[in-house]
Amino acid sequence: MKTVCRFIAAIALSASFAAGAQEARISHYSGEPADSTAQALANLAEYNAQLQALLAADEVELHTVHELTYTLENALQRLQADLAEAAEALEEVHLASEAADAETVKARGADYLEVTRPLVE
Repeated sequence: MKTVCRFIAAIALSASFAAGAQEARISHYSGEPADSTAQALANLAEYNAQLQALLAADEVELHTVHELTYTLENALQRLQADLAEAAEALEEVHLASEAADAETVKARGADYLEVTRPLVE
């Protein structure tokens, strides 16, 4: 659980920096889309592996790194949005549980689980 929490915190922090950096410059590439949490995680895994390989080379192919960062930024932005949605749903579950509102607990609990399930599978 600690690993998942650290991962989520790292994603949120990274996405925050990435979003700010992206707003400050003109985009040259669109990168691969991250239309779902699962797609964002798949892109993150694939493109992190590519980045790791590029960084391990004697001479880093900066243009290639530059191109793939757009896909990584898209993935992190999607995960950041998903985590914000999950946090909101979980807070509603928390408050509803205190208020003995089982209907909201069930509905928003299901929303929370739907968003977070791909993160822990």
